[in-house]
Amino acid sequence: MSKKVKQDQTSVEKGSRRSFLKTAAVVAGGAAGVMGFPSVMRLSAAAPIKLKMQTAWDAGTVGYTKFQDFGKKVAEVTEGQLLIECLPAGAIVGTFEMFDAIKSGVFDAMHCFDVYWPGKIPVATFLSSYPFAMDRPDQWETWYNVLGGRQFAREAYGAHNMMYLGPIQHDDNLIHSKVPIRSFEDFKGKKIRYPGGIIADIYRAAGVSTVLLPGGEVYPALEKGVIDASDYVGWAINYNLGFAEVAKYIIMGPPSTPCLHQPVDLMGIEINMNSWKKIPKHLQDLLEMAVTWHSWDHYTAIQKADLDAVPKYKARGVEVIRLKESDIEKFRKFAPELWVKWARKDPLAMKAFKSQWEYMKSEKMVYYSDKDMVDHSGKKLTF
Repeated sequence: MSKKVKQDQTSVEKGSRRSFLKTAAVVAGGAAGVMGFPSVMRLSAAAPIKLKMQTAWDAGTVGYTKFQDFGKKVAEVTEGQLLIECLPAGAIVGTFEMFDAIKSGVFDAMHCFDVYWPGKIPVATFLSSYPFAMDRPDQWETWYNVLGGRQFAREAYGAHNMMYLGPIQHDDNLIHSKVPIRSFEDFKGKKIRYPGGIIADIYRAAGVSTVLLPGGEVYPALEKGVIDASDYVGWAINYNLGFAEVAKYIIMGPPSTPCLHQPVDLMGIEINMNSWKKIPKHLQDLLEMAVTWHSWDHYTAIQKADLDAVPKYKARGVEVIRLKESDIEKFRKFAPELWVKWARKDPLAMKAFKSQWEYMKSEKMVYYSDKDMVDHSGKKLTF
């Protein structure tokens, strides 16, 4: 065979091989689409990274549905390179056990309420709304994104072998009660479920006996009369959980302060640091962007579901009781001393609170001035 013929044959063989690989890639991509994977899927020599993430939401709630949508979004934007198995509350460990489970690597990540962890990381008191402080979602987004909040959270969780990915907007909280509570004084002597920490403290100041329970245990506790009332999340999810069946009163503040203790009940996503480090940088970036998308998808879906749920409560004969402004002021007088008490528990907590205090005093907000930093007897507080 001549040298020229050999060269031509080799050229044809190389061209044929390139054509074959291109064709195989197209066919494989089409098959992936038929099997339900995103149409943007690419062939990759590396196997996808798989994570297990457990939420605080019970299966069957709108919160859990949106959590599952988050998992789908991560698969979509990473073209199948990062896959999250989205598990409901209690699937692997109890909700209050998730912090230690993620820290030690029992599974990869959690989707939970930061307000549950002040006993683990005192700064958690200030990673979600607390009584009579910042009370709008946009204020918390500002604090997290440009006033240092995200860095405070990452420092705190980082000390426990976790990476904090970002806040998840959710809802304000309601109190569901088996008995009517129509004033500040009516709280005295009641046994009520609260998430603990500074929130429980402000109700203890009103004479409440507080109980700490995960969301999945609230219904049976109300049903059996173990507690008189319970704070939990918002209208829709609480309806999903059956609260209208066992508590015929919803307690709220006046229109100015519909929720006095947790008006912006934030969740967060935290991932075991070793699991985080195994994710390539470009996928880490996409995951963080998906968390931001999920925050607002989660929030707006829950707000819409709340609107749909309100008439369902009324149809079941549930009475909405609104406290008076005078009742709110009786609670408010305890707030500054509790803020300072919890800020003093940890240097990082103090830094976080000071940054929020400056924001609340700013001309942008004008919620407070230095003269308001007094205890319930009027004595000046220093910190």
